[in-house]
Amino acid sequence: MEAAMPGRTLLWIMIYSLFITVHVFGESSHMGHFSRSDYRDQMRRLQEFKASLTRHDSGSFVAPSSVSPAPSPNPPGRTSPRVYHVTTYGADPTGNRDSTEAVAQAFADAFRGPSEGFLMEGISNLGGAQINLEGGQYLISKPLRFPAAGVGNLMIHGGTLRASDDFPTDGYLIDLSTSSSSSPNKNEKNKESSSSMSAQLSSSSYNYEYITLKDLMLDANYRGGGISVINSLRTSIDNCYITHFKTDGILVQSGHETYIRNSFLGQHITAGGDHNERNFSGTAINLKGNDNAVTDVVIFSAAVGIMISGPANILSGVHCYNKATGFGGVGIYLRLPGLTQTRIVNSYMDYTGIVAEDPVQLDISNSFFLGDAYIVLKSIKGVANGVNIVNNMFTGYNKGIEIVQLDQSNGGFKEIEQVVVDRNAVRGMNIKGTTGRRTVQGNGTSWNIDFNPILLFPNLIRHVQYSLSTGARNVFPNHALRNVSDNRVVIESDVAVPASVFVTVDQGMSS
Repeated sequence: MEAAMPGRTLLWIMIYSLFITVHVFGESSHMGHFSRSDYRDQMRRLQEFKASLTRHDSGSFVAPSSVSPAPSPNPPGRTSPRVYHVTTYGADPTGNRDSTEAVAQAFADAFRGPSEGFLMEGISNLGGAQINLEGGQYLISKPLRFPAAGVGNLMIHGGTLRASDDFPTDGYLIDLSTSSSSSPNKNEKNKESSSSMSAQLSSSSYNYEYITLKDLMLDANYRGGGISVINSLRTSIDNCYITHFKTDGILVQSGHETYIRNSFLGQHITAGGDHNERNFSGTAINLKGNDNAVTDVVIFSAAVGIMISGPANILSGVHCYNKATGFGGVGIYLRLPGLTQTRIVNSYMDYTGIVAEDPVQLDISNSFFLGDAYIVLKSIKGVANGVNIVNNMFTGYNKGIEIVQLDQSNGGFKEIEQVVVDRNAVRGMNIKGTTGRRTVQGNGTSWNIDFNPILLFPNLIRHVQYSLSTGARNVFPNHALRNVSDNRVVIESDVAVPASVFVTVDQGMSS
């Protein structure tokens, strides 16, 4: 009886199809009156009837379409979905055996897969091919690379890669680079010596485009780094957990539009208060390129949370509680003096701060600084231009630490234009800003107001507004601003009167 079931199913389908056809033509006296919606309704009813016949409620029949074939790599030229399952190449999902060659072969086959559609010139569109790690843990002894540059629209996802004890200390578990660009220093020297350095990058200069690394855990085993993205375009690193790196958790160099989001990075797996925090080293995210974004990322241990040496990047929703400032750590280091063009918004600096060298066009706003964390503007050539540090919250322990500080060990700031440090909510720390407001009262002819405790830059007041209010009824004093120097303001009147003087000063306006 069970063996005859598929045949009877086919017979019922044929009979019901004939019934629907007769029913349709019986209801419609003219072919022209049979609407497209009627046809779709009849086809839907046919599909529902077919589905009811193929349900295996009794457990005696399973539709052939519901039987999943064993995963296998898809050879080039096939039109079926291209999903490369690493276990079919011999990768060991238990992590007991080295899986480097097996996973590398999956990379190579994906690279050689059929291409279609359009990406940048010189970049083959792989159509959304996937390298599936199948939720396994794989031991890797060499960096995983594509055979050469020139592919795009590919995803690597769904598992754990762990560096072996002999993994190269300067390598990265996933290395989106070519042999000619794998060395950052060499690549930078080649770029500097190029005669077209001032020109925009040509399309052929990109190694890869639209590569997605998703749902991965990368354990560098204190050997090398996690992910290297060199000279690539529109790369996404999404929902990744990167740990035990010695160098960088993620390195991005040249190219642009790498998006790092919804990820966790830490050299040591900890949740704060680690007794070994003084010894944290490495950099969680190293951005040596422009036009990148880091959003909703947690950095829980490293010497430097994010190092930025390329312009036009944005950080949003970043929580840094790597090595504390008191232990020599830095949450975000902007090492690109003279052309910063960086936005840090809605972020959380947790006992670790921000350092910016010669900031030019820098916005730090709507962020929270906890545990005496602060911002340092570091002079290299004495430039601070177009800086906004506004609407942040600072919380400390009443140790007299200033929310914004100057590092002028290399020389003072000389070019200060359009710098605004204002409207910050401060508790348990000392306010510093580029604007100051004070009120003094006295009975006499001179009022002196010292703004040094609250102004950021020494001996710099560019704009003063004041008003003098007196209750004296028998005199109408003449008064004037007599002196502005060393962040002090002197107001004098021609006669002695009891008065309140209100003064507002500004350092950051253009001269």
